[in-house]
Amino acid sequence: MVAEIKELQTENQHIERMRAVFAAQQTAARRQPYPGAAQRIEHIKQLKPMLLDNMDAWIEALNADFGNRSADETKLAELLTSVEGIKYHARHLSKWMKPAKRKVGAAQWPGKVWVEYQPLGVVGIIVPWNYPLYLAIGPLLSALAAGNRVMIKMSESTPRTGALLEELIGKTFAEEHVAVINGEVEVAAAFSSLPFDHLLFTGSTSVGKHIMRAAAENLTPVTLELGGKSPCIIGQDFPMKDAAERIAFGKCLNSGQTCVAPDYILCPEQRVDEFVDAWKSQVAKHYPTMLDNPDYTSIINERQHRRLTGYLQEANDKGARVVEINPANEDFSNSRKIPHTLVLNVSDEMKIAHDEIFGPIMLVVPYKTLDDAIAYVNERPRPLALYYFDWNADNGQRVLHETHSGGVCLNDTITQVGVDDIPFGGVGPSGMGHYHGQEGFLTFSKAKGVYKKGKMNATKHILPPYGRGMQKLVYKLLLK
Repeated sequence: MVAEIKELQTENQHIERMRAVFAAQQTAARRQPYPGAAQRIEHIKQLKPMLLDNMDAWIEALNADFGNRSADETKLAELLTSVEGIKYHARHLSKWMKPAKRKVGAAQWPGKVWVEYQPLGVVGIIVPWNYPLYLAIGPLLSALAAGNRVMIKMSESTPRTGALLEELIGKTFAEEHVAVINGEVEVAAAFSSLPFDHLLFTGSTSVGKHIMRAAAENLTPVTLELGGKSPCIIGQDFPMKDAAERIAFGKCLNSGQTCVAPDYILCPEQRVDEFVDAWKSQVAKHYPTMLDNPDYTSIINERQHRRLTGYLQEANDKGARVVEINPANEDFSNSRKIPHTLVLNVSDEMKIAHDEIFGPIMLVVPYKTLDDAIAYVNERPRPLALYYFDWNADNGQRVLHETHSGGVCLNDTITQVGVDDIPFGGVGPSGMGHYHGQEGFLTFSKAKGVYKKGKMNATKHILPPYGRGMQKLVYKLLLK
């Protein structure tokens, strides 16, 4: 009882601080509504030493949160991607901020028009647990580039990383500029109900619906990055060894706990066994042992571990063929690690056929023709990513034009996420809106149309009382 009271008091303290920070950021945004390019670039560049000077601390915090998080995966997927994003935004921001020239129509001549990109004000970012550093820094860069104040709510599943980010952001920025909020589910609910000028959420589709409902109460615009079941189609003639190698990069990273990880393989029906053999060989090559292997990342917590093992148990009970890849024949019963596992002969009655897997489990679905594979994808909710392996460019164009997904990667997996110069975002059930690159700058800016009239006032010729002159002018403009 005492522990519950203390926890409630702590949550209330987080919420009180959060509301005070929000009010302070609103005041600061009104006081300085349009930071210049040099100031924004300075803010962005401040993040680089915050990341690199504390690399060991980031690795340690993420390892503690996961139980085992590969240090090299943290460097690659959290730190390197973030630092590349910092350099990219600093390099291109001045160009993005320039007013965009537009043209007037005949009815508005003489005059000038352009579009100004104005900061929205105070932006909220809700961060998931799977890449808590990168998925905080990425949208933060876009929001700072657009000149906003930012509040970041970290996941309760990664408390050590959240605490470290709160500490280091506090040393890097004034709280009225950028602030990190930690806390449990109650704090997250209170956070999403604040009247932000824009709210970005990365996470599950089910939670995304709650976020959008809360934001709707304030008419807060949202960007939702929601994931889903990302398909991977292997072309009829694509070399299977190469396919397995390239798919393994995207699926094995972070033990499959990636929103754009391949969720299921659409494999030519006559090549399914070939894929299974190639996949087993590739995974064994990466991880000859798994249990005590520091390169093999654990499942984040017991709840997620139970969810994943539950999928496998149900699929097995309902007749699926479950292929566990365990090269050293290790016992995982007392570990949060799960061996990479393929599931074949999947039916629609299985939960694993519908839910996003988000772990080291992958479905293998046979197909006969490319038409069949495209139809299979289109009959299901639109995913965040789609992967297609084929050297035939015409087939690649067919897949691009005849399917919907947040993004596409041809002949590789997840590499598209690290490209700063293209937008990242879902479609339909996998989300809405974009960030990364210029699209991120635009997401967190108000594109304000401006019309400026000169000393000559042509409008006086169309003022009432209307007569034949007005009629002739309008007639001439209509037929022009």
